[in-house]
Amino acid sequence: MNADIVLSAKGGCRRSLARTISALENHSLNIDEALSILGTNGADELQDSHWKTMAITGAPGVGKSCLVDKIISHWASQGKKIALLAVDPSSSRTGGALLGDRVRLSVVDDIMLKDRVYVRSIATRKSSSSVPAIVSDIVKLLLALEWDRVVIETVGAGQSEVRCAAIADRIVVVEGPARGDGIQAEKAGLLELADAVIVNKSDMAGARKHADEIKESFELGDGQSPPVLLTCAITGDGCQFASDLLLNLQSTGRSTKARWRERLLSGLEQRILKNPQFDSLLSALASGSIELDEALNKLNN
Repeated sequence: MNADIVLSAKGGCRRSLARTISALENHSLNIDEALSILGTNGADELQDSHWKTMAITGAPGVGKSCLVDKIISHWASQGKKIALLAVDPSSSRTGGALLGDRVRLSVVDDIMLKDRVYVRSIATRKSSSSVPAIVSDIVKLLLALEWDRVVIETVGAGQSEVRCAAIADRIVVVEGPARGDGIQAEKAGLLELADAVIVNKSDMAGARKHADEIKESFELGDGQSPPVLLTCAITGDGCQFASDLLLNLQSTGRSTKARWRERLLSGLEQRILKNPQFDSLLSALASGSIELDEALNKLNN
């Protein structure tokens, strides 16, 4: 059954693609099996000149979804096949997730472009970060199915969210006007890894000043400074220039060590989450019947 669905997805069936991704999320299909059916090994090499995976992240309210809509629309109009993975947080209490990012995307309703764009909402589920480990497998699947580029829009945890470095070839941080001292921005986790920074809502007071502060802070640091761009997703100002630059964005080389650090941590987390004892140990910890060290020892065995 899995083979039929995967091959149907390869043939272009969107419903089969959705079912294949769901099977990966539910662990009824593993990525190695899927790649074997597709006849590829899914080599995960970072691209120095032509990236395949880009993470777009930033704090809530900076206009990420509207900006992403403009960017992928422009790429699709150039003939690129773009897959967007929009990550939504799951409730730690109920486990539910809204999965509502696509309501801000006009490209999915564009008759001329929608066949070249695929949007999938992903819940964080049990993941400790805003980019669940399963996203890596979904990216491998989409690239094996010959989508040209995969964009990951994170939940908006902002500068502290560095797990996207485990998956993405390029990292783009979206800022808003007057979001804090630019000198402090360079100290923040994710901004240090950025291959590009976009200050959105450029029509608002303080946007250009904030962009200048970020540029100055990068100049004080080591390594190649990433480009800092101004856009307004509502009016479209600067969006085409930003889209063209991002499509051929080069790595600053600032995030190589951090990327491998996050890949290592992500791999370890995935092993823990796949452990058949995980849920029962979690319940035992909640009830107080075992101690944390005992649970950790059981997971390591």
